[in-house]
Amino acid sequence: MALPKKQNREPSSQDHEICLFVLSLVSILALVSSKSTIEPCSNADKCNALVGYTLYTDLKVSEVATLFGIDPISLLTANSIDISYPDVENHILPSQLFLKVPISCSCVDGIRKSVATRYKTRPSDTLSSIADSVYAGLVSADQLQDANSISDPSVLDVGLSLVVPLPCTCFNGTDNSLPAVYLSYVVGSADTLAGIAARYSTTVADLQNVNSMGTIAISPGDILAVPLSACASNFPKNAIDYGLIVPNGSYAITASHCVQCSCGAGSSSLYCMPSSLAVSCSSMQCRNSNLMLGNITTQQSVAGCNVTRCSYSGLVNDTIMTTLSTSLQPQCPGPRQFPPLIVPPSTVTKESIYAPSPAPSQSGGGPGTRAAGSAMAPSSSALLGSNPAGGPTASISGNAASGSSLLNPFATFRVVAALFVLIKLVMFFSF
Repeated sequence: MALPKKQNREPSSQDHEICLFVLSLVSILALVSSKSTIEPCSNADKCNALVGYTLYTDLKVSEVATLFGIDPISLLTANSIDISYPDVENHILPSQLFLKVPISCSCVDGIRKSVATRYKTRPSDTLSSIADSVYAGLVSADQLQDANSISDPSVLDVGLSLVVPLPCTCFNGTDNSLPAVYLSYVVGSADTLAGIAARYSTTVADLQNVNSMGTIAISPGDILAVPLSACASNFPKNAIDYGLIVPNGSYAITASHCVQCSCGAGSSSLYCMPSSLAVSCSSMQCRNSNLMLGNITTQQSVAGCNVTRCSYSGLVNDTIMTTLSTSLQPQCPGPRQFPPLIVPPSTVTKESIYAPSPAPSQSGGGPGTRAAGSAMAPSSSALLGSNPAGGPTASISGNAASGSSLLNPFATFRVVAALFVLIKLVMFFSF
């Protein structure tokens, strides 16, 4: 007995609607997962912060700097790369290298973000490729669309200048009342909270407090605020580099490239001296003294050690300010420990993908490093919300207090939309 032939039917409009529902649900739920720490703010002040960036292709040092609109020298010093390396700004950095990129963190629409970065679109660019590839997940396609008031994201003119809103936090430049610079870190597929804490010399509890996390669970694409211990300055408010603070194990060039300030491993004292880039600079000699900027003299006595220093006090009206100070200390200070410098990387190792800067050490570096012969966060504004227990300390102004939250700015809408689509799908199949 012959079996009846199976009849092939054309897809109906109902089938198309079902597929549309399912695809919409999957795409919406996929976008809900990533979260970012948001720091509310109420003042117009700024701070310098860091973002963790993984190169999407081979790029020159100058190209990475242009991508974020920063000085190549500040990129090199933030990563303890030797600026005296020949033609260092044209050195090609390898794809997948991880770098700490210094950015200016502002208060925009009540939250902390950086809006100083601009990107010029190229042929074949999409908002998703710019967000996910070029800027390595530091921004989303939705955020690019919103920041640039783009009505149709499928059409991007070549040469269009886009604002790239980058994540950042300030928290008054402190962590547990100690100087700190905050790194916006994009969580990778192999990351754990414990691993991130160990990598950046902090604790799981501190990361949870800073990011207002109830659990240690993190997902790829989440953006965490990671506090980096630092050395803070005490410059007057009229100094151009007021609020300079440098993370442990790195250094910064300031005063129009005339002064180099470093923060030794495990130190909280900023040390400044003339930069190797100094060309046309004002006097760096302390008044009423033959000491130059960075010079220290000691004299042992029965009462202790008399220490005289010529210290940097900021750049005011294009003049390098210095301060001569004398103090009696129980013992004379030992040799100054400088952050180890590395040559510009040309290859990527597992360590350089996740943490390229050398781990802080008290006694210089290994092969390929040398001690620095020798930017960052001015104090943050007051913040809205409540401060997580044991988290970053912040001042209070008016009705504003410090606080943060780990969330996706678009998550609420997407969750509601996903539920709506799911309900529609269930209702469709019930008839």
